[in-house]
Amino acid sequence: MINISETAQAHFKNLLSQQEEGTNIRVFVVNPGTPQAECGVSYCPADAVEETDLTFNYNGFDAVVDEESSPFLADAEIDFQTDQMGSQLTLKAPNAKMRKVDDNAPLMERVQYVIESEINPQLANHGGNVRVTEITDDKIAILQFGGGCNGCSMVDVTLKEGIEKELLQRFESELSGVKDVTEHQAGEHSYY
Repeated sequence: MINISETAQAHFKNLLSQQEEGTNIRVFVVNPGTPQAECGVSYCPADAVEETDLTFNYNGFDAVVDEESSPFLADAEIDFQTDQMGSQLTLKAPNAKMRKVDDNAPLMERVQYVIESEINPQLANHGGNVRVTEITDDKIAILQFGGGCNGCSMVDVTLKEGIEKELLQRFESELSGVKDVTEHQAGEHSYY
């Protein structure tokens, strides 16, 4: 479920040694499955473990995950690195904003999953986003841009050189292209 590196395990073990006996860590997602999803790690005293929680054993401690967060923490990774600038604990949960879809899920769901988990985080740097509105019979993914992408002067490049290349590579035999149906209107919301 959650891959915790050896250095992160040692870090947690050290931190937990200074806590009340029986305290472990809790890994969670606030607002799972939404664009506002946030992941976190906290202390989890023994009396805070719920019946429905899942418990995973690591080197010298357990990680507790609530039932609601569990599917959104698939493929999550926790690492702890130290360098000249100090130390940093990182938690990467690629499925926090959208539950991972099965390989045999409908094409529309699989395409939207790639967009939500990989493409939209990049577009969010510019205040933008994109979503699939349909997939036509001739294998064209119809996309709708929003936020800073609506009216952006670089939207055609983003569509053809970024999104289309990624989707055609991922869904080689299932998609033949992408098309933007956004009625672009330039304005203060647009990213230039």
